[in-house]
Amino acid sequence: MKKLSLTVIGLYMLFLNAFSQKSRPDTVYEAKPLKLEEINLVSSYYKQEGNHSAVTGGIGNEHVVDLSNGLELKFVGWDMSHNKHSLSLEMGFDHHTSASSAYVSKSGASSTQGTRIYPSVNWTMEKDNGNTFGLGAYYSTEYNYKSLGLDIHGSKKFSSNTELNGKVSAFFDQVKQIYPSELIPGVTATPTTTGPTYYTTASGRTVSLSSGLGNSEKETIPSSPRNTYTASVSLAQVINKEMQVSFNVDLVSQSGYLGLPFHRVYLTDGSVHVENLPSSRTKLPLGVRLNYFLGDNVVFRTYYRFYTDDWGINSHTAELEVPVKLNPFFSLSPFYRYYTQTASKYFAPYAEHKTTDVYYTSNYSLSKLNSQFMGMGMHLAPPHGIFSEHISSMEIRYGHYTQSTDLYSDIISFAFTFK
Repeated sequence: MKKLSLTVIGLYMLFLNAFSQKSRPDTVYEAKPLKLEEINLVSSYYKQEGNHSAVTGGIGNEHVVDLSNGLELKFVGWDMSHNKHSLSLEMGFDHHTSASSAYVSKSGASSTQGTRIYPSVNWTMEKDNGNTFGLGAYYSTEYNYKSLGLDIHGSKKFSSNTELNGKVSAFFDQVKQIYPSELIPGVTATPTTTGPTYYTTASGRTVSLSSGLGNSEKETIPSSPRNTYTASVSLAQVINKEMQVSFNVDLVSQSGYLGLPFHRVYLTDGSVHVENLPSSRTKLPLGVRLNYFLGDNVVFRTYYRFYTDDWGINSHTAELEVPVKLNPFFSLSPFYRYYTQTASKYFAPYAEHKTTDVYYTSNYSLSKLNSQFMGMGMHLAPPHGIFSEHISSMEIRYGHYTQSTDLYSDIISFAFTFK
């Protein structure tokens, strides 16, 4: 990460110098070098319970505990043409414990742990007229996948009340082919009366698999590609001093290996198979956001989204958040979100897929469901800082989530801004 950050900062300084060389002779502006303006620190704790794990074919423990931390550094500078340059460097770190992934191995260890690391870089240039252009790069790695993302984004102001935003992004993933222990190609199981189950490979070697995620000899696990391309457009309009509205359209195209090989599927004849899904998927979300300012102290933030894809899922999302400013430095934000979707044509519960089905999954995220998410946010920003003058604001949010598939979760997050 240090090498990445220094490289990006070096390139940024070259960009800044290039802009200064092209300044107009009559300009009175002076370039201001890149300067750290803000630091944001976010930490959250998430806990989930359920009984429809895809690892065990749509039944079984979905217990998950996740601790997430993120650090963002924001740098700002100006070139000789008075274009504002913003550079954001982020580093995210998640650590989770999942009961369901323990059963990738038939022996079923008590739990497994995983860590995800995801740095990102975002550069944006804003001109005097408010128009922007920027680039972003993202990387994420976990035990079963790696992802590299790139984007180009920008905005154009047609007036002080109308703004058009656009973004094109691409993500290139590599998914490790981690199979359930009894379905590993070319491997047969040899149960023992005590200790772990041993497996015999096609070459005749005997190995011990740890939770189905690899063997003691650290054999290389092959990967399959998954590519995601997204084009997003939004139009924001200020209607009057009390009301603002924006419309959002996204077009998402995915190709490659879109399932997960350690998801089991049980058929009506009692046989077990690896989840099998099409190698392409197209998604179309359409959204509208409306904000209404009721005086100076209350804001109604509403959001609605319709979603459809070629896997047969149609969904609706409705959301309301009402920030209430109790004084100039303290506000509360109750929120509520309702979601409903139809089932994918490739989904069926445990042991209900037919032997004639070409595609099949028992992952309940693709089932018919509805969910509710509700909670409260608290924002504090006193004029002389929190604890010290360098901590300019603090936000705490708690949310409780329930899903009609008997899954529920709780999340609490803390965010601090350092100036």
